[in-house]
Amino acid sequence: MAERTFAPKPEWLKVRAPGGDRYHAIKETLRELDLHTVCEEARCPNVGECWRDGTATVMLLGDTCTRGCRFCAVTTGDPKGSVDSREPEHVARAIAKMQLQYVVMTMVNRDDLLDGGAEHVGRTVKRLRELRDDILIETLVGDFCGRLDDVRTAAEAMPDVFAHNVETVRRLTRTVRDVRSGYDQTLKVLSKAADVAKEARASGGRTMLTKSSIMVGLGESDEEVLETMKDLKSAGVDIVTIGQYLRPSPKHHEVVRFVHPTVFASYEEQAMKLGFLYAACGPLVRSSYKAGEVFLKSLLGTEDVAAPLEERIVRARENAAKVREHAAKEELAKSGIVPVSSLVRPR
Repeated sequence: MAERTFAPKPEWLKVRAPGGDRYHAIKETLRELDLHTVCEEARCPNVGECWRDGTATVMLLGDTCTRGCRFCAVTTGDPKGSVDSREPEHVARAIAKMQLQYVVMTMVNRDDLLDGGAEHVGRTVKRLRELRDDILIETLVGDFCGRLDDVRTAAEAMPDVFAHNVETVRRLTRTVRDVRSGYDQTLKVLSKAADVAKEARASGGRTMLTKSSIMVGLGESDEEVLETMKDLKSAGVDIVTIGQYLRPSPKHHEVVRFVHPTVFASYEEQAMKLGFLYAACGPLVRSSYKAGEVFLKSLLGTEDVAAPLEERIVRARENAAKVREHAAKEELAKSGIVPVSSLVRPR
C-alpha cells in the first residue's frame, strides 16, 4: 500500500465552497482588470468570506521570490532585477475600480533589487490613496534584508496596517524559513515600522498599526508560541494572527500536528492579556484573514463592527462606480468621440 502523502484534515478545517453576489462581482472584476490575487493563487480557504466583506490581497513585484521557504508555494528563482515600473499605476487604478473597502498589498522577497522593492510598494500605496482615500490599505512586506532605511521607505507611505510575518517560533526559523530570513531580523523590521507609526502619531499624521502572523503545526510547543507573542509585543506589534499551517505539496514542510480550536482560543486569550490591540486565532485564520474586520475591531476596541463594516462596503461600491465612470469619460476623451449627451440641448 502506498504511503499516504497528506494526513486527513479534521472537521474543523473543512469549509464551504465560496459564493454570493459580492464574491462573484469581485471575481469578475479581477479577471476584467487582469489582477491576480494571493487569495486565489494560494487557494486560501477564506476567499469567499473575505471577498464578501470587500477584502482582497494582491501581489506586487511579480510572482518569483528570491527566497525558498519550506512552507511557501510561491515560485523561487532569480527575477534578475526585472520590475514593471507601470505596476503601481496599473494596480492602483484597477483596485480603485473594485468594490473593495480593504486591500492587502503583499509582495515576494526581491533580494535582487537595491531597496528590495520598498519604493515600488510605497508608490502603489500613495497612488491608490489619491484615487480612493476611502479604501483601507495593508501592506504585507518582506524584510528588505534587514535594511532599516528601506523599511522606513515602505512604512512612510503610511498604509493603515504595516504587516511583516514572523511565521514561526525562534527554534524552527532556520528549518522553516529561508536562511536569509531571521527571527531577530523580523523583530527589527517590525520595531522600525512601529517607530515610524509613533512618529506619525506624534506629528498628527495618519494612524498606522503594525501586524504579524504565526503558523502553528510545524513542531512548535504552545510555550514557544507564547514566547513568540511576547517578542512581537515587545517589538511594538499591535495585531497578531495565528493559524494552522497546511502543507502545499509533498515537497514542503510536513504538518506535525493539527491544533485544536480550543488551543487557538487559548492563544487568543493569552494575546489579549499581553496587550495586543487585537488577536485573530483559529485553524483557518491566515495573515490577511478578514483583515478589514480585524482592523476595525482593533481601532474601535469592540467586537460589534457589523454596522460600520457594512457602511464601508456601501461607500466602496459608490466610490468604485465613480472611478469607473471617470475612467470611461477619460477613454472617450482620448478616443475623440463626443458623448451623445453633450449634443443634446439642455432644457
